[in-house]
Amino acid sequence: MKNFFTSFFATISALLVFLIGGVILAFVMLGVLIALGQKKPVAVEEGSYLVFDLSATIMDTPDQAEGMEEFLEALGGDSRSRLQLRQVTRAIEAAAHDKAIKGLFLTGSVQGGGYGSGFAALKEVRETVAAFKASGKPVKAYLNMARTRDLYLASLADDLALDPYGVVFMPGLASQPMFFTGAFEKFGIGVQVTRVGKYKSGIEPYTRKDMSPENREQIQKLIDDLWKDLTVAVQGARKLPEGALQKVVDEKGMIRADVAKQAGLVDRIAYLDEVLDELKADTGRKGSSRPFKQINLKEYARLVSASGLTARRAGEGKTETSSDKGRIAIVYTEGEIVDGHGNEEGYVYGAKTARLLRQIRQDDAVKAVVLRVNSPGGSVTGSEAIAREVRLLQEKKPVVVSMGAYAASGGYWISAPASRIFAEPTTVTGSIGVYGVLLNFQGLLNDKLGLTFDTVKTGRYADALTITRPKTPEEMAIIQDSVDWVYDQFITKVTEERKLERKTVEEIAQGRVWSGSEALKLGLVDELGGLAAAVKHAAAEAKLGDGFRVSEYPRPKQFAEALTEAIEGRHREKALGGPAGVLMGEALAELQALGKFNDPQGVYARLPFDLRLQ
Repeated sequence: MKNFFTSFFATISALLVFLIGGVILAFVMLGVLIALGQKKPVAVEEGSYLVFDLSATIMDTPDQAEGMEEFLEALGGDSRSRLQLRQVTRAIEAAAHDKAIKGLFLTGSVQGGGYGSGFAALKEVRETVAAFKASGKPVKAYLNMARTRDLYLASLADDLALDPYGVVFMPGLASQPMFFTGAFEKFGIGVQVTRVGKYKSGIEPYTRKDMSPENREQIQKLIDDLWKDLTVAVQGARKLPEGALQKVVDEKGMIRADVAKQAGLVDRIAYLDEVLDELKADTGRKGSSRPFKQINLKEYARLVSASGLTARRAGEGKTETSSDKGRIAIVYTEGEIVDGHGNEEGYVYGAKTARLLRQIRQDDAVKAVVLRVNSPGGSVTGSEAIAREVRLLQEKKPVVVSMGAYAASGGYWISAPASRIFAEPTTVTGSIGVYGVLLNFQGLLNDKLGLTFDTVKTGRYADALTITRPKTPEEMAIIQDSVDWVYDQFITKVTEERKLERKTVEEIAQGRVWSGSEALKLGLVDELGGLAAAVKHAAAEAKLGDGFRVSEYPRPKQFAEALTEAIEGRHREKALGGPAGVLMGEALAELQALGKFNDPQGVYARLPFDLRLQ
């Protein structure tokens, strides 16, 4: 009896502690939320610099939980350092016309991750910085470890300073796919594949230990096109002769500050404190202990009105312009296309996206749609579900596609039905091809683990989907027939929707990827330009003039869901650091992608490799 009461009161005490702790945590969270909700309005002092800290991942999709970053910071967490592309471009555009903003200051180093900070998105940012400079306001930049993406943006600066111990690391572009074949052999994992298109090499990581000649050919051509666009842009901004950048890159690789200045890549060498003192003097605070007059881009973006051309001040209230002319919907499809419904970031769920497009089609207030595609493709079933709704949308209202860093294979599948397709020169597109990947774990299960299986069935192919044995030749023939049929459908759709000769499409297909500039020559896209150009064209097609509003989809997630995902994501990020951690992260990402191969037929229209440009 004594032990019973001891256990009873211990349990009651534990429950009380848990409840009290939960109540305290709830009050803390409520207090943080109230504090965030009562943030002082942002004020812009006359003569301020707009500070663009490049140390962020620039994504297409808007933040799915506004305020989450501030909430996590208030609880002692790290910032997610994420910016949305339109958030950046509209803020810089507004600052160019804002009399309170004296100039633009760039610093930090662009962060990659997932499908963010692609060169297509950065080109749009760069064009906005160029427009800011053309307005007559100065653009200044300070870099330390300047990588390719950083110099690509900062090269436009009127005054580009590099830390004395900093470097310019712009050695060129490289792609290094990871191959799992050797590991699969060691663990007894078998792979059978079906495909159409000699360049459709998405199955190579699971069947080869190196690149095929065809894959090497297309990757080389692609990165040559991208590199040319980048180097021409930097050389033009820095007023360097043709080939000068390539020469210093090949001679030095990692370019020290003195060499970078001598080569004309930067204007001068300076310490950060020197640059900050100059900015103080430039904003009327020379010798002051206060920082120079400034406002960071993310804060300033909150002041930008719906038109993106003005900024409101504290106390003025919202200046959002309403219009009875209607809205343009921007629908973001950023990530790998998978079948079904889901909320996981980095994936485009076919059924869920199709339902969203269907709702927009039935919304009479939406007069035109811009589909922003930043996807390497994926499930054929998921891709066709989306494409079907794009076709139905196109019958009722204009649909314009804006391609981001990737719009390949399934990403191109969902783009083709649009009335007009915009791409950037550095967009990775095309990859019109299909393949199937069929894993079996017989060697692992039988030989390594000693597990065996037996079968009773009522039909010849009743166990055809098993992963406990390889597929028979007859089963492989059935799957190959399905792949061939899907490929023929892909060719037919592109032929009809792009109004091209079938023979032409067959020649440029074969699963081959193309840069946006090459895709324009081939007729796969209509025009070079970014998201803003696509929105402008959609407005013109819908005869909206300048009085339209823009709505972005998908809508933000529920707070609790977004908080859980953010915390879990942070644990994953912190677990993998340094070069070895990066390598492990890439391997896990590849295997996770393999785990998302959920097409009901096992057929995929996906980029033939994961192109990670370094």
